[in-house]
Amino acid sequence: MSQTPLDTPHPRLYLVATGAGFMGLIAWFYAGRELGMLDLISQQFPDSHAGAGLMVAIMVLMAPAFLIWKFYNRWVESKLKVTGKYLEDEAYLPPKTRTKKPK
Repeated sequence: MSQTPLDTPHPRLYLVATGAGFMGLIAWFYAGRELGMLDLISQQFPDSHAGAGLMVAIMVLMAPAFLIWKFYNRWVESKLKVTGKYLEDEAYLPPKTRTKKPK
């Protein structure tokens, strides 16, 4: 089984930076939990819907973290000159014109 190399001149540094960002996500969650944000939000729901309240609390807590994660990844990719294509580019960018004529 072979793996294709990453499109960056510094693949190990890129992996370390991505791992550091993921550790930041984990730290964000634990900080929010220790500060009582999950309890504060989930207490707004009745006891019969405690699971749904906890799910909403996690979503509210982690939404800013994932926004920061997105910008952090884009910054790392620009600094390390990572090339490639974002998955959302197909949905949001205008379609490219054909360069080859069909036979």
